[in-house]
Amino acid sequence: MNIYLPLKILITLLLFCLSCIANAQNETPKDSISNQLDEIVISQEKKMFTNSNGNIKVDVANSVYSTIPNPVDLLSKLPSVQVGHDRESITIVGKGNPLIYIDGQKGTITDLNALSVADIKTIEIIKNPSSKYEAEGRAVILITRKLSKKDSFRTEISEVASFKRNYNNYLGFNSSFKKGKLEWKANFNYNKLNPWERHTLEYEIPKASIISDYDVMANTHRNQYVFGGGMFYKIKEEDYFSINVNGKLQNDTFDINTFTFNQNQDKTNNVFTLSDNSSKKNFVNAFVNYSKKIKSIDTQLFAGFQYSNFNQHLESLVVNNYNETDFELSQNRDQKFDVDVFSGRIDLEKKFKNEMNLEYGGLYLNAKSVTNADIFDFEKNTNEVSDYDFKEENLAAYIQFSGKLKKVDFSLGLRAENTNVYAKFRTQVSPSIDKNYTNLFPKADLTFSIDSTKSINLNYSKSIVRPKYSSLSQIATYINPYFLYGSSINLGPAFVDEISSSFQYLDKTLKFGYYQTKNVVNPTFVFNEETNVLMITDINFKRETGFTIDLILPFTYKFWTVTNSLVFTKSKTEDDTALLHPSKPYLYYYSNHTFKLPKEFSFVFSFWGMTKQNDGIFERKANFIVDMSLAKTFGKNWSCTLNYNDVFKATSYTDAFSINNVNSKFKYWVDANEISIAIRYSFGKIKDSEFKEKSVNESENRIR
Repeated sequence: MNIYLPLKILITLLLFCLSCIANAQNETPKDSISNQLDEIVISQEKKMFTNSNGNIKVDVANSVYSTIPNPVDLLSKLPSVQVGHDRESITIVGKGNPLIYIDGQKGTITDLNALSVADIKTIEIIKNPSSKYEAEGRAVILITRKLSKKDSFRTEISEVASFKRNYNNYLGFNSSFKKGKLEWKANFNYNKLNPWERHTLEYEIPKASIISDYDVMANTHRNQYVFGGGMFYKIKEEDYFSINVNGKLQNDTFDINTFTFNQNQDKTNNVFTLSDNSSKKNFVNAFVNYSKKIKSIDTQLFAGFQYSNFNQHLESLVVNNYNETDFELSQNRDQKFDVDVFSGRIDLEKKFKNEMNLEYGGLYLNAKSVTNADIFDFEKNTNEVSDYDFKEENLAAYIQFSGKLKKVDFSLGLRAENTNVYAKFRTQVSPSIDKNYTNLFPKADLTFSIDSTKSINLNYSKSIVRPKYSSLSQIATYINPYFLYGSSINLGPAFVDEISSSFQYLDKTLKFGYYQTKNVVNPTFVFNEETNVLMITDINFKRETGFTIDLILPFTYKFWTVTNSLVFTKSKTEDDTALLHPSKPYLYYYSNHTFKLPKEFSFVFSFWGMTKQNDGIFERKANFIVDMSLAKTFGKNWSCTLNYNDVFKATSYTDAFSINNVNSKFKYWVDANEISIAIRYSFGKIKDSEFKEKSVNESENRIR
C-alpha cells in the first residue's frame, strides 16, 4: 500500500488550515479607523456533539456531515456506530443492533435510505431507551428532521461525485411546501452505483479430511431509486391527520468470480466459478395516522395503520471450470422472497400537573412471507422446486409511568407481548414451526442529581432480538461447488437482560454495564456428507455475557472541538458446538476533531479503531480508520464539501472460529477508500412546519 499519497493530502490540508488561521489573526478590520459602532451581535457556536449520560447527540445540519451522500454513510462517521460490510446492518458497540426512529417514529434501514441527509437536523444515539421504544431495543438511533420556517416552499438539489475503486454518483431532490393547515414533503434520489466486494475463506473439516479455500470478487452495477412523499393536515391545535409513502427500488447486475482450491482426502480440484446474477429488491411502506386531544380526560390519542412490502428476486446462472479445462454449466437458480406486513396501533398519553406522565397502548401485527426456489442442476439433470410459507401474529400492550420526585428523575415501564408463529413447506404435512409464546419486558431508569454539574444514573432493561423475516427464508447464495451461504428457517428470538450505571460530570460520562443474552444469534457451519457441500448459516447459540466500561470525554478550545469515546468490553460467547478459547477484553476508540476556520471554512479530522477481539469463539483482527473533510459555504444557498475517507485503505474484517468440527478464517475487504465532492444548492423557506408521521409497525426493521 502506498501511504505517501494520503500523507501528502493530509499535510496539504493541515498546512491550508494553518494558513487560514494565520491570515485570520493578521487581518486588519476595514473599519478600524472609524469609532462608530453600528450594532452588537451575540452568537454562540453550536457543538457538533453533545453528551448526556452516555447518550450522544450530533448536530448534523450545522456540520460537514450534512453533505454526506446517504444516511448509512453518515451513521458510520458517528461514535460507537458500526456499519456492516454488506451495508445492510448497523450495530452499536456493546449494544448490538439498534432500533431506528425518525422524528420519534419507528423505521428501518430502508426508511433511513429513503431519507435525505440534507433534511436531517440531529441524530441521537440512545443507549438506555425507555419502554416506549418497544421491547426489541437495547439501543435507539433517533433522527430528528429539520423544521421549516415560512408559509412558502423549500427545495434543495444536491450532487455528489464519489471516487472509490469505481465511480459512484448521487443525485438528490428534496422539497417541502406549506400553505395554511396543509403541508406536504417529497424527496427523490437517483443513485448510480458501482460497488466492489471481495472476501476469502480458508477452512478445513478434519473429520472428512477436507481442506479448502476460495477467493471471491464481485463488481456490481446498481441503479437505485429512493423516493418519499407525504401529506399532513392540521385539524385543530393538537389534532391532525397524515398519510405518508416511501420506498426504495433497486436493480443489480453483478458477476461473481470465485477461485477455489478443494482437497477431499486424495482428490484435489482447482475450480474457477463464474456466476451471472441479476437481482431486484423493492421496498414500499405506507401509513395513515390520526391524532386527537380528548379534552374531557386530558389525554392525547393516537391511532394508526401501516402496510409494508419487501420483495426480492435473485436469478443466477452458474458455470464451473475444473482444473483449467472447459467451462460447464452447473446450476440455474431462480429464487424469490416476498413479505407483507400489516399493523395497527393505539397510544394514549396523559400528563399530570405535578410533572408526572402516563403512557399506555397496544399493537396488532400480522406478517406473511413466501419463499419460492427453483434450482436446476445441469450436472445431475435434476430440478428442485420448493415453496415455503411463513406467518406471524403479534399482540402487544404496554404501560409507562415517568416523572420527577425531588432530585430523582424516574421512568418505569412494562410491556407484554404474545407471538404466534406458523411456517411450513407446501410439500410437507406437518409444519416446520408452530410456536405460541408470551413474554414480559420490564424497564426501569433512575437518575439522581448530586448538584447542578453531577448526577448518577441506574438502569435495568429486558429486551428481545427477533430475526428478520428474510433470515427465516430458504434463499441461499451459490459460491462454488463446495460452499453455500444460506438462511435458517429455525431461528428463534434472543432475550437480553441488562443493568448499567453511569456517572455524569458536566458533559463527561463514565458508564459501567453488564448484560446476558440467551439464544444469541451467530453463524455456524452445516456439512452435508452426501454432497460434500458446506453451508454457513445463522443459529441460536446458548448465551453471551459481557461487561462494558464506556467513557465519553469531549472538550473545546477556541476554534477546536474534540469528542473522544472509549468503550472497554469483555464478552464471552458459549455454545456446545463451538471450540471455546479464553475470552479477552478489547478496546473501541473514537476521536473527532473539528476546526472552525475563517472565511466559512471548516475542517474535520477523525479516526476510530478496535483492538483485536476475542469473545471465546470468534476472533477478529484490529482496525484503525482515518477520515478527513473540508467544507466551504458560499452565501446562504451554496455549499461544497470535500471528503477523504479511509485514508490508509485499512477497512477490512477478519473472522476466525471453529464450529461444528469446522475450522475457518474469513477475510472481507470493504470498498471504503473514497474521495467525494458534494455540491448543494437550496432555496425557499417554510414557516411553522408541523409535519408529523408515526410508524405503526414496530417490527418493521425485521422486513429486510
